[in-house]
Amino acid sequence: MNVVSARMMADSVATGLADENETENEDKEREKRLFRETKEQAASDLTETLGFYERKAKYKERKSNVSDLSLVRFISAELTRGYFLEHNEAKYTERREKVYTCLRIPKELEKLMMFGFFLCLDVFLYVFTLLPLRVLLALVRLLTLPCCGLSGSRILQPAQVCDVLKGVIMILCYFMMHYVDYSMMYHMIRGQSVIKLYIIYNMLEVADRLFSSFGQDILDALYWTATEPKERKRAHIGVIPHFFMAVLYVFMHAILIMVQATTLNVAFNSHNKSLLTIMMSNNFVEIKGSVFKKFEKNNLFQMSNSDIKERFTNYILLLIVCLRNMEQFSWNPDHLWVLFPDVCMVIASEIAVDVVKHAFITKFNDITADVYSEYRASLAFDLVSSRQKNAYTDYSDSVSRRMGFIPLPLALVLIRVVTSSVKIQGSLSIVCVVLFCLGMITLKVLNSIVLLGKSCKYVKEANMEEKLFQNPPSAAPSRASSRAHRTKHTREPAGEPEEEGLSASVTTQPSRSDECPAPQLPTSQSDQFLTTPDESEEKSLIQDDTELKHRAPDKDLLEIDRFTICGNRID
Repeated sequence: MNVVSARMMADSVATGLADENETENEDKEREKRLFRETKEQAASDLTETLGFYERKAKYKERKSNVSDLSLVRFISAELTRGYFLEHNEAKYTERREKVYTCLRIPKELEKLMMFGFFLCLDVFLYVFTLLPLRVLLALVRLLTLPCCGLSGSRILQPAQVCDVLKGVIMILCYFMMHYVDYSMMYHMIRGQSVIKLYIIYNMLEVADRLFSSFGQDILDALYWTATEPKERKRAHIGVIPHFFMAVLYVFMHAILIMVQATTLNVAFNSHNKSLLTIMMSNNFVEIKGSVFKKFEKNNLFQMSNSDIKERFTNYILLLIVCLRNMEQFSWNPDHLWVLFPDVCMVIASEIAVDVVKHAFITKFNDITADVYSEYRASLAFDLVSSRQKNAYTDYSDSVSRRMGFIPLPLALVLIRVVTSSVKIQGSLSIVCVVLFCLGMITLKVLNSIVLLGKSCKYVKEANMEEKLFQNPPSAAPSRASSRAHRTKHTREPAGEPEEEGLSASVTTQPSRSDECPAPQLPTSQSDQFLTTPDESEEKSLIQDDTELKHRAPDKDLLEIDRFTICGNRID
């Protein structure tokens, strides 16, 4: 009985302990749940008021920043603000190179201008010195030919025929110029208003360029018609019509240059010098018309040749003006000092305009100053190549094509002015004229020797010696003949190797090569593509067109003359 009661008491005690533990666990869980609910309530309350506190903080920060801004702080920030140019090193290096290029342009341009000036002077002196002597030698050969007998198939060499034609043209045009009254022309131009004279002078400049572009073609057509081999089929109108066209051209161009010189003389003799100022301002208008346009290297070469020719022509026109004014004042040397400031002003404006124009053209078109050395080498190549065995033109004619400078009309005007201004009376005057002619011959020879040496130097520096021994280019009459000519040259082996150096080849006489084939006229088979084209012919034509399109921008400087269209404009 006692054991049972003790066991029951132990069970009741254990049950009481378990109930107490359960109640304690429930109290703990209730406290945890209450704490968690309180924490969640606090978090929700903080989320609702977060935007307000953020706005309040931003407002306080803005208020503090506004209070920090002041005039003294702004000025100090501007004075102490820094930056680093090396972060854009390529840009500033390019800008510095452009400045250096602009600084180099005057020097390189004047080198080209001086070389081109002496080239034009050499060609111009050739008309007064060597051309008369060459004409006399040709006439002596023609007169002594019956005594010596026919030694060859030709009575005169092609170069001698061209010299005789030039001499006859000069003599005929000189006698025709005597019918032009310079005094009447001067007074007619002087009676016009300033604006009319300005327009007339601009029209004369445009007409001079047009005459130069077409005049050399007329002279070349005459020379080729007179020297073309007789076995060829006649495809021209005859030598006599070409000769009369050449005489008419030289006479008209000479009158045009005389009107230019007269207009410039009127500008020099005007009292207020307003016309001279307007004519000089025309050079600065040229900057506006050329600087802000796109130029390629070939276009700049044409402009450089035009500037050389224009500068040399202006010097001759100024010489004519001085001669006419000195004659009017009985060759008083004091009057020469009156003309000297105006002459210097015209020359200085011409040089300044050329320098500014070329400097900004090279700057805007990213052209380096080294391009002028290439231009000088191209002009030197013409001089050296005219002394080769395979020379196909006279040097004066190559300069005329390259620069648009035709010496015959300008020389004719100068002869007309000198003969009318200078009176030769007595034996002393004749001696002075002979000495002057000998001096001109000496100057021509010395100038030619110096130019030839400089030209050989420039050609060697440009590595153009190999081109001197190449055959002269020949124009194909049609696409079919050009394709045949091109395939023929690709199949044939190369020519003879170079056996003579540059110094030895520039002094030898040119020889006529009979091995050079005549240009062939297109046969009837080449006209089939006009009606029923073949697939192969179509492909070849398309290929030729694409080749021309891709080859056009990369035209060599030696193929560019004054009036070759190689871009958007000719200036």
